[in-house]
Amino acid sequence: MQITSMIAIYFLIWVFCVFLVLPFGVRTADEAGVARIPGQAESAPHGFRPGRTAMRVTLLATALFGLFLLNYHFGWVTAETLDFVGGTKPVG
Repeated sequence: MQITSMIAIYFLIWVFCVFLVLPFGVRTADEAGVARIPGQAESAPHGFRPGRTAMRVTLLATALFGLFLLNYHFGWVTAETLDFVGGTKPVG
């Protein structure tokens, strides 16, 4: 696998992990026990820390990318493994 492909796949996994990690650890102003700013939505997060979130996302994405590379190298799960209808057999 080329390095550019590895970078692109890592980036895709990283973006996917953002959506997985983002909802965890979020507290609203009411849950934190502080007053809301006028006009603030009730569901708005209080004290969002993007650096901490980015670190969690990076750690998870690195672990998942490592599993992807190991699967690519050892071939644990292939397209034939996931083919439940038998569509990859050659015609003829």
